[in-house]
Amino acid sequence: MGLFMQHLCEPDTLCHHFLMVCYLAAIVWFMGLAFEPFTLRTYMSENAMGSTMVEERFSSGERALSLAKEFDAHKRKAGGMPMEWLVKAMQARGLEVFTQSFSRKLPFPDENKERYMVRGTNVYGILRAPRAPRTEALVITAPCSPGNSNNQAVGLLLALAQYFRNQIFWAKDIIFLVNEHDLIGMQAWLEGYHHTNITGYSPLQGRAGSIQAALSLELSSDVITSLDLILEGLNGQLPNLDLANLFYAFCQKLGVLCTIQGKLQRNDWDTAEGYTHAAQTMMLMVLKQACGRSWGDHGLFLRYHIEAASIRGINGFRHYKMDVATIGRLLEGMVRKLNNLLERLHQSYFFYLLPSLSRFVSIGYYMPAFGLLAVILLLRALDLWVNLGAPALEAVDGVTEAEQPSGPGVLTVLTPVVISHLTGVALYLLPVHLQEMAVEHFPVSETEAVVLTAVAIYTAGLALPHNTQRLLSGEGTEQGWKVLKLTALLYLAVLLGCTALINFSLGFILAVTLVPITASMTPHMPKALSALAMVLLSPAFTILYCVFIYQELIEAPVSVSEGWMLFLSVISQGILDHALYGSLVYPLLALFIYPCWLMFWNILFWS
Repeated sequence: MGLFMQHLCEPDTLCHHFLMVCYLAAIVWFMGLAFEPFTLRTYMSENAMGSTMVEERFSSGERALSLAKEFDAHKRKAGGMPMEWLVKAMQARGLEVFTQSFSRKLPFPDENKERYMVRGTNVYGILRAPRAPRTEALVITAPCSPGNSNNQAVGLLLALAQYFRNQIFWAKDIIFLVNEHDLIGMQAWLEGYHHTNITGYSPLQGRAGSIQAALSLELSSDVITSLDLILEGLNGQLPNLDLANLFYAFCQKLGVLCTIQGKLQRNDWDTAEGYTHAAQTMMLMVLKQACGRSWGDHGLFLRYHIEAASIRGINGFRHYKMDVATIGRLLEGMVRKLNNLLERLHQSYFFYLLPSLSRFVSIGYYMPAFGLLAVILLLRALDLWVNLGAPALEAVDGVTEAEQPSGPGVLTVLTPVVISHLTGVALYLLPVHLQEMAVEHFPVSETEAVVLTAVAIYTAGLALPHNTQRLLSGEGTEQGWKVLKLTALLYLAVLLGCTALINFSLGFILAVTLVPITASMTPHMPKALSALAMVLLSPAFTILYCVFIYQELIEAPVSVSEGWMLFLSVISQGILDHALYGSLVYPLLALFIYPCWLMFWNILFWS
């Protein structure tokens, strides 16, 4: 049986072609998910939010714009958050108002937003539920952004607070929050609210009930043509699909133009243009989810099991306009539906992809694409296992005898594994810790020092592992590289599988680039060509490709030099997001994926 399996899995036989078919089938399966007949129509799973027959009566659009102008004037005068004016405005609307001061020193300057030592204030008001025990709450938040950004959102938030104050049907407390310094302020508020105190922020003076859901508003223009729904949160987390369904249902009811990933929905799914549009929308969601960052203030709520989404106003479709009152009615309808919830949103999907707001791809539809890639690694590992256990044939005095192969020394296999992971630890720890030394010796800023140090360690790692087994254990054996590859294949399969369960998009993108080269790698391949292929399919180049693809999908293509600068910016933001918010993408790549890739690099140069 072992000899039969060994013959069956020779590279030039049926097994090799089967693995190629698996890879192509995975790509075709994934791209076919954007075809409408292969997707499911969205539907409301939560009975308490099933009907949109509530009559929305918010009509204070002009008042909201007036408040936005007042907020803008006081923000300019104060040079930041107009705390005193905001406190008085919320108190005048009958809210219990509280403030929270916070400060945070970044590990290195954030050149994108030009900040290093961050100090700010969050202002929030609580509307107490008149007919409930006040054990649950909803949050409406509007970030206080620099310049003219998001003033209209703050004005609408205050107008909604005044309107909601006159209603008597609220069963949950409603918190109106204006946070400063985007995600840093939001994290300070959430940690203070939940007493987690991870980063040393002070607890809040006023609290409401357990937060059930949250909506973040981003409106930066008096003229809004469409509303874009943003779902991607920290580490690829998504809110319950019913929250997106609720937004879409009220957009349909009120005749509001709605988009996802900034793209309008098309009905010509049976044409090439319609399919391409859906595929681009789905790919944008995959790339945003894979990067692991939070694409709106809502993203940090998800780590506390609070369903949240950001609603961003877009002024880009000139043939259609909506007033602020319409946006207020949409938010009123959504909040009233969330107010009816008897339990947290849980009946719909938490793992999904959206080619449009009316269609979705569930986890049961997209996971087979990843499974087809993972099976390649497992079959290659099985092939090596069979080969390692098969006896070698030797001719002795004209008689062919089977000789059991001798196993490699432990150090022969263990040494490259340890060295590869020590390189990964250096890539994870040293860029931030060596920034001061780099700034002293080279004419670069702190941020450039961190990024270039990471690039240098990544590149230097290519020269370390492939000589370690010769240095410490003498010449490597044929059995040695096979045992190392068997270990690396199983290790990579487990890594990608665990990643895909948490963040499918990240796991799938890594599998698409890593599986082909790692499954076929042997020390008998042409060194120069194979080394070039491995480098071009390494984790760093995968990030670079994603940068260019993302820019193409948002219809903002960049040159090679611009793409390189964006690539460096993505690295710095990844390190910052990990240090500030706990994003797991950078440690995953540095401590696990890159060392695993180095193990295969070691196999290529095995001697």
